[in-house]
Amino acid sequence: MNKYIKIIVAALLIIGGLYMMFFTRNLGWGIVIFLLAALPIFLFFKNENILLAFWQLRKQDMIKASKFLNNIKDYKNELHKNQYGYYHYLQGLVLAQEHPTQVEPLMKKALDYGLNMKHDRAMATLNLAAGAISKGRRQEGQKLLEEAKRLDSAGMMADQIKMLKDQLKMPTMQKHMHNPNMRNRGKF
Repeated sequence: MNKYIKIIVAALLIIGGLYMMFFTRNLGWGIVIFLLAALPIFLFFKNENILLAFWQLRKQDMIKASKFLNNIKDYKNELHKNQYGYYHYLQGLVLAQEHPTQVEPLMKKALDYGLNMKHDRAMATLNLAAGAISKGRRQEGQKLLEEAKRLDSAGMMADQIKMLKDQLKMPTMQKHMHNPNMRNRGKF
């Protein structure tokens, strides 16, 4: 649903509540209608599809989370500006299992639009670091890992950060580097 339709519904509910309170003298129903007007105002700032996708991610159900995210057709018309980053962040988390190469641009967009929570920023930078390390950009991966460690004040991602640091310590095999034990094979 378009975000401005939610504001129109809230305005109509407030007008209906005022009508109930002042013209029909039903204070109880007027207050109930006023309380109902808070729901569309809340959903203007926090989209219901993003809330449901977060809920499904907590339950580790990626299929349902992606279904809720796919309900958002045009995120700029349906979401408030503060939620653009979380939309891309959730898209990246859903795609991380099956298509890890597509995660990096989504996480960059999420960080560009902004994420409110520190641990969300830490997870996004950790995903960027993993992408940089897997593509062979070790220095960028090291910087991103340090930033993720700084952002992870609760220590929730310490194991993942340690695993990626261990992966950085491993030597990289270049494309055309062969096994040294096999160099002389075929000469004799």
